[in-house]
Formats: sequence, C-alpha cells, structure tokens
Amino acid sequence: MDLPNEVKNIIENLEKAGHDGYAVGGCVRDLMLGKKPKDWDVTTDATPEEIQKIFPDSIYENTFGTVAVKTGSEDPALALVEITPYRIEGKYTDKRHPDEVRFAKKLEDDLSRRDFTINAMALSASGEITDLFGGQGDLKNKVIRTVGKPSERFGEDALRMLRAIRFLAQLGFEVEKETMAAIRKNSEWLAAISKERIRDEFVKTIMSDNAYDGVLLLEEAGLLKHVAPELREGIGVEQNLHHIYTVWEHCTRALKYTAEKGYALEVRLASLFHDIGKPRT
Repeated sequence: MDLPNEVKNIIENLEKAGHDGYAVGGCVRDLMLGKKPKDWDVTTDATPEEIQKIFPDSIYENTFGTVAVKTGSEDPALALVEITPYRIEGKYTDKRHPDEVRFAKKLEDDLSRRDFTINAMALSASGEITDLFGGQGDLKNKVIRTVGKPSERFGEDALRMLRAIRFLAQLGFEVEKETMAAIRKNSEWLAAISKERIRDEFVKTIMSDNAYDGVLLLEEAGLLKHVAPELREGIGVEQNLHHIYTVWEHCTRALKYTAEKGYALEVRLASLFHDIGKPRT
C-alpha cells in the first residue's frame, strides 16, 4: 500500500532524526479497505518537543502530546497531519479520560491501548504492516473485535461501545460475540459519557448506509436509552388500520428508506423522529 507523499515525507523526516514513524489507526484501516482516509495520524517514539524541532511549522496545544504538522497540501485530509508519541494510559476512573498519560518507547505499547483490532495496525513508509492483534484477519472477515478484553477496553472509555455499533453501521461488519456480550453487560457505563460525544457517534451512525441496522442494534445492546430514550416508547405500540407496523417499526423503517436514498442528516433525523410523540398522545 502506498502512503501519500505528505505522510511518507513526515515519517522519513522522523526516521532521519533517529526516530520511529508509522501511519496508524483509522487511516490504515481505510487504506486497507480501499477507501480514502478522512484524516491521517502518525505515531512515533519522539516526544512532542522533539517532533516540534523536526517540524518547526507545527501546532502543539493539547494534553495528549499530539503535534499537528502543516504539510501545505491542497487536500483537506492531508493539510494537517497529527503526530502523537507512543503512549501508555493509566486507569480510567471516570470511564471517560485516562487518569494519566505516559509516553512510551515501543510501538507495541501504543497499539495495545487502542480500541478495536481493525484500528490497531501501523504502516511504515516502506509499506510494511505491523499487526499484533489480528486486525487484517478481522478486516477480511468483517468483524469488530476489541484489542484485548472487551470489558477492559470499554471500562477505559465507555463511548467505545457506541463506536462499535457505529463501525458496524458504517462498514457493514458484525460485532464479535464476546465484544457484543460485554456491551450488553456494561451498557449502563454510557451514562458517564457527555451528551456531546454521544451525539457525535449517533450522528455518524445515522449518516451511515446501514443506519437502520445500527439503530436496531443500539436497542438490542441496551444503549439506545442513553441516546434517544423517547424512541423506545414506540416499541410494541400498535397503530390504527392505516398502519401495519408498530410506531417503533414505522420510524426505523422510515430511517432505512432515507438512508437508502442517501438523504441529508436533517431528513434522516426527521424520518426517525417524525412519530416520536404518538405513544404519549
């Protein structure tokens, strides 16, 4: 697989300075699926200060060590490439943020903290793939599986449960059995997550080709009550002679139609919520 020149140049400059450099995460996944990545991430053993010395025209203003490098590319996806040092994260007491973040020196440490196997692969400038957790196999078999024990990954960041459903909807994959069981068991953890983060994942699910399957699985997994509880009130609520479906079935099937037509977010949300008041009235 060929990396864009902008990313390859960044990795090669890191290597010239005596450091590692790999494209990592979602961009590698998308590249392997034959899709154009929406953004690019690079990981390295260099510290933020060392990265800035190599790339003076860069931006560093966060607590996770990420340095954004300006490439001058006309492609919006490549205009800024984020470089993050290998890192190890401490316990997640609040199920949202790591209590501490420490920089590491090994790629393995960084990949092992990532959410799903399909997002835990790294790609070198020469095209060599580092895949320590079977991500290539899961991509081939269309499976969403956590890196390591599912409950540990979801305990670190409960939003990952929503992300699993979102990837299912976006990619048309299936959630692996143990991963799905952990989501059902720990669905209440989602209550700790901010509404803004939940909204963002829900919007991505609604905007996917398989939005209908995504919403059904949100309910099956016990997550929908933390996302749009009013929708659940229509489950099992029958309608008059002009309808053959319950309110729940009618609303979700309306969403399915708008997704098949490729309609905008506003239309998809309108279709899903258009009868949301019926159960109470």
